[in-house]
Amino acid sequence: MGYRVAVIGATGNVGREVLNILAERKFPASEVIALASSRSTGREISYGDKILKAKNLEIFDFKGVDFAIMSAGSEISKDWGPRIAASGCIVIDNSSFWRYDSNVPLIVPEVNGPSLGPWLANGNRKNIIANPNCSTAQLVVALKPLHDFAKIKRAVVSTYQSVSGAGKEGVDELWNQTKGIFVNDNPGNGSKFPKQIAFNVIPHIDVFMEDGSTKEEWKVMAETKKILDPKIKVTCTAVRVPVFVGHSEAINLEFENPISADEARDILREAPGVTVLDKREPGGYATPVECVGEYDTFVSRIREDATIENGLNIWVVSDNLRKGAALNTIQIAETLIELGLKPRDAATAA
Repeated sequence: MGYRVAVIGATGNVGREVLNILAERKFPASEVIALASSRSTGREISYGDKILKAKNLEIFDFKGVDFAIMSAGSEISKDWGPRIAASGCIVIDNSSFWRYDSNVPLIVPEVNGPSLGPWLANGNRKNIIANPNCSTAQLVVALKPLHDFAKIKRAVVSTYQSVSGAGKEGVDELWNQTKGIFVNDNPGNGSKFPKQIAFNVIPHIDVFMEDGSTKEEWKVMAETKKILDPKIKVTCTAVRVPVFVGHSEAINLEFENPISADEARDILREAPGVTVLDKREPGGYATPVECVGEYDTFVSRIREDATIENGLNIWVVSDNLRKGAALNTIQIAETLIELGLKPRDAATAA
């Protein structure tokens, strides 16, 4: 018996990627259901060699569904997450709404996947698991093996985030502005970003907070602490760049214990979910172009920082629609299966 999987927000960028990856990884699904809002009901979406028609979330019955992968925004997650979870279905939520709830695990399988074992055994669990922010997911995949070896004290993170992190509207805005500049030198008016994104960079993602940080920067700090270690000091500057897919991060790390660039390189080569591409020559590093469509997080430019004791600099790149969103949700479901979760129909039959 396979697992019944509902994909909520199936017609969006991340939802479509979830369906692609479910098919690519041959997830053991007996049924995959595409769900969307009433205005998108009936739209056709690809799932492997099949075409699914989106069903209306508002009238769908989740009885007997094993996993609900939600990529429809915080308001939908807030309203529907508890209702779906109450039916016995495990909700894996890609929005920010549940990430900071102390009763909801925030999971990147390569980093803290084993913590789902006790959660699964808890009969009073909330049945909701949160997926981290796209920039956090790739960050902690790269940091975890280094932290295990030398214990990170402080991380200074600068992100260079693609427009697909802002959804289809962000992608369309970059495309239309770029086209406008080439055709008539007029980028047109943007509505998704506060300034022109074509041929520009914007040091502003999400809303501003009282201390001058943006919510995106706060997310990186709070989520890294929750997933990896609450004692790590994290500061972040988040920048939107005119790249369609793929987030990049320049990271400066200070460790409690000595670690050399060669040691870091060897450690990362053995780390799950990491590909090291680090040649000290032109082109010997990863950029967003190379990571699109890939599962792994790429680490490059590994070098020691002589200005601090036990310091390293690294460059981290990943497909934000995959590891930063869709792939991670599916890996969470796969982890639960590896930990012994049975399909609900099989459990009922037993």
